[in-house]
Amino acid sequence: MRTHMVKTTLLALGLLLAVPGVALAQQRLSQVQVARRFWMAAVGQEWKQAYRWLAPATQATMSQKQFRQMLQPLRKPVCRFGSVIDLYKLGFRLRDAAAPEPFVAYSFRADTLAARPHFQLDVSFQDSTARRVKVFRLIEVK
Repeated sequence: MRTHMVKTTLLALGLLLAVPGVALAQQRLSQVQVARRFWMAAVGQEWKQAYRWLAPATQATMSQKQFRQMLQPLRKPVCRFGSVIDLYKLGFRLRDAAAPEPFVAYSFRADTLAARPHFQLDVSFQDSTARRVKVFRLIEVK
């Protein structure tokens, strides 16, 4: 009986000590952080990692190969401006009949001295609680 109590106590103590680590690991990322991780993976050509940040509905519409092909135009601005990105803007897109669509946009740090960046790395989410990318766009500003 005493051995059982000692094992139970040690197990409970181990769980208590593990809780802060578990809570930290389960902390939800913000949409800004998700967008950054998505674009950092894409800029670094880590296709599988970037693909995992897509919402399941978005993944259902394109294969990983199609995803890589859609991001091929990203190579040119990465060669020109480098791989460091900064938050450019965030907010909600207001559509006529639909609910507001949260978006986050990044630009290349080396492009920040221009009045407007030459390229905008844009993602949007299903809603304000979503943490997977619904739509991504590389927007060339002319």
